[in-house]
Amino acid sequence: MRSGRRFVLFVASVAALGGLLFGYDTGVISGAILFISKDFGLPTRLQAFTISVVLLGCMLGALIAGGVADRIGRRRTLLAAGIVFLVGALVSAFTPDEAMLLAGRFIVGIGIGFSSVVAPLYISEVAPAPSRGALVSLYQFAITVGILAAYFVDYAFAAAGNWRWMLGLALVPSLVLVGGMLVMPESPRYLFKVGNANRARSELDRIYNDPVASANEETSIVESLRTKHAGLEAFAQPSLRLALFIGIALAVLQQITGINTVIYYGPQIFEMAGIASDSASILAQTLVGTVNCVMTLVAIFFVDRVGRKPLLYVGLTGMFVALATMAFAFSQPHLSGTLGTITLLGMMVYVGCFAFSLGPIVWLLISEIFPLRVRGIGMSISTLANWVGNFFVSQFFLTMVERLGQPLTFGIYAALCVVTILFVRSMVPETKRELLEQIRVGPA
Repeated sequence: MRSGRRFVLFVASVAALGGLLFGYDTGVISGAILFISKDFGLPTRLQAFTISVVLLGCMLGALIAGGVADRIGRRRTLLAAGIVFLVGALVSAFTPDEAMLLAGRFIVGIGIGFSSVVAPLYISEVAPAPSRGALVSLYQFAITVGILAAYFVDYAFAAAGNWRWMLGLALVPSLVLVGGMLVMPESPRYLFKVGNANRARSELDRIYNDPVASANEETSIVESLRTKHAGLEAFAQPSLRLALFIGIALAVLQQITGINTVIYYGPQIFEMAGIASDSASILAQTLVGTVNCVMTLVAIFFVDRVGRKPLLYVGLTGMFVALATMAFAFSQPHLSGTLGTITLLGMMVYVGCFAFSLGPIVWLLISEIFPLRVRGIGMSISTLANWVGNFFVSQFFLTMVERLGQPLTFGIYAALCVVTILFVRSMVPETKRELLEQIRVGPA
């Protein structure tokens, strides 16, 4: 069994590089935009669009990724994502003007959209049920490592204001992802789906290194494929319609509880709280990114032990407390002297709680709740909803702050954490240790 576990861990780690690129390319812009806006003389609205244009690419990538993965396979789709990341990094780093920069960031977004669908999908399909939660959570961990790396790179180049190096260093993990996916195996579930049973059995044997476990998994997969794939028409069935509703709702709630206001606008939030210099605000953002990275390990260690829903309850409660505290602090003029410290601590608690709950577990659940015959398209639609939510949050956060003020803005995000707790309690299934093909979210 041990050799099988090492093999699966290796495969999942390489696939998770898509998450590292996702994190790096979304996190790096928070520091780079401070210097891009000065070099190109960008007004506030164009700054926001420079940040959020990547999300338009993410939407396009997410929309088509599931269909591509069903046609050419999970491995080749991740390989394609790595190539797209590479092209986007080069265009962004060598851009002569703002228009070309927008094009480069849009290309990067397509790569992120591809990886956000296919990396957790691929990992969930190669992972044994007892460790599936931890292995898919590696994807979220890689996102946080990418974000943290972006913050360190931003800080390293902040003194010189060299945003081209900030954006261009994504080239390195892009090359590693492309090279890694060239030698990775295909998902055995995809191989069964396309009729390549002998190769699929071989991959199952490598994953489990146990004939009995491998045979049980094969039986489960083959049984799930007896109902033919029916594309979007399949979601007319009540159980699949419910699964799609849960997937979309979780994906949107992950965003509208405010996480990417921190990822994209952390330095600006710290400046609102009185941390004045660019370098100091980026350093504060780096501390938040460190918490994000470290606390994701909690999910990896506990998600298969205590389950998905308990971690969601604890994490969302902590997020609510942190956001409510920040809303209160911004509403109290007498706290202005300590507002920077309160904001930093609040954001660290908020991000830390997100990191072991809503962050990894949403990606895990949407990779689990759809049957194999519609898994690609179900994840595509859910992930598209995630990026739509991300786009609107990132595009309108500064407008909300201007028109509603910081206290009400953070208060709205806090209230949405309560809404998410109620949704998880009433609608979300517990999928801990269940075989992927045996997970049900409603009546069969």
